[in-house]
Amino acid sequence: MKLPPLPFLVLAVLLGAPAMGYAQSDNMKGMEAKERQPAKTAPAKPHKAAGTVKSVDRSAGRVTIAHGPVASLKWPAMTMGFGVRDKALIDKLSPGTKVEFEFVQQGRDYVITSAK
Repeated sequence: MKLPPLPFLVLAVLLGAPAMGYAQSDNMKGMEAKERQPAKTAPAKPHKAAGTVKSVDRSAGRVTIAHGPVASLKWPAMTMGFGVRDKALIDKLSPGTKVEFEFVQQGRDYVITSAK
């Protein structure tokens, strides 16, 4: 029996589509797993700034600093809170103290790694 060309083409597309969809979804599964895993990246790049300590929360391990521009991040001068990596470092910081410090990004937070 000879099938007309159009119905044969439609039938071929319909029979082949699920297999193509399965192949794409199988590849996508691998991509989804990669997206969920934390990316292995180089150590965080340190940034430098200078400013004045506005407040210190020793129990939370955080300090608020009014700092000048940060060229490496293209930030203007601002006042913001930072985590402090070394809890002994926080004892050296008090409101009104002028400080030069280095910090890195950890997730969505910025953490001071050293201060003078």
